[in-house]
Amino acid sequence: MSKDLLDQIPVAFTEPLESFLAWLELERGLSANTLSAYTRDLVQCVEFLVEAGVADWQHVASADVAAWTASLSRAGFARSSQARKLSALRMLAKHLVRENVRKDDVTELLGSPKLSRDLPDVLTREEVERLLNAPSAVSPHGLRDRAILELFYSSGLRVSELCGILLQSINLDEGYVRVFGKGSKERIAPIGSAAVQAVRDYLVGGRPHLVKARTGSEVFLSQQGRAISRKMIWVLVKEHAKRAGIKKPIKPHLLRHSFATHLLEGGADLRVIQEMLGHADISTTQIYTSVQSQRLVDEHALYHPRAKKKATPKSGL
Repeated sequence: MSKDLLDQIPVAFTEPLESFLAWLELERGLSANTLSAYTRDLVQCVEFLVEAGVADWQHVASADVAAWTASLSRAGFARSSQARKLSALRMLAKHLVRENVRKDDVTELLGSPKLSRDLPDVLTREEVERLLNAPSAVSPHGLRDRAILELFYSSGLRVSELCGILLQSINLDEGYVRVFGKGSKERIAPIGSAAVQAVRDYLVGGRPHLVKARTGSEVFLSQQGRAISRKMIWVLVKEHAKRAGIKKPIKPHLLRHSFATHLLEGGADLRVIQEMLGHADISTTQIYTSVQSQRLVDEHALYHPRAKKKATPKSGL
């Protein structure tokens, strides 16, 4: 896919861009999905530059880049999308300087679009309990789904991390799992006792019924005996949430958000939560302090006698 996109732009832009993408893959260890996203963003930038009459990377001026970012805003791209595209270009600009393609960083004077971060939805502890108890405790699929949900909430894993867990990566006796997060970074995630038991039950009474002749060592399997997909996990989380009577918009990440928020409410250190979640930047983890603060404000407004809103009198009374 990336090669097809690169074929659409002039060679003068292609060669430095290919070098940059190879550096991201080999030195930074970025995933194929991330590389594809960066390729799309940068090819879009190049197409704008070519249309503006720019011949190659050496002749790109700050005004050209500013014009491109302004065009993104006019085209209606969300600020988060604009920020991602500009981030890809900033990284490329530094690479061009590093490889002596340019002497200066053409993005150095550019500002970034201000982002307003939405607070993530979280489940209450009671909702989590209902969700975890929704799958059957006896059928192979029910045992699998219960183990998936328990592990999600117990360890705060990303969906992709959970799909990729191998039998040799999980240590139930010691209570941890070894996962590979963004950028193929390895980390150890703890597993609580309830999740340990759920995974044990699945490995004994569930997984053997899903194994087929060509099954690999992935822990969680589909009906076909292959590693369960992210889409399938999304489907089963929604199904069990509906069965549990949960009305909130449901996504697999909701359990990850709930994991972090409930840890913070229980007094866990923010740096420890950052490590458990595999966040490279503490600012990403700090969003959960905002969730906790908003919940305190809501509780205060609901229950404090001097904070409750007075009922609006009906007209005519």
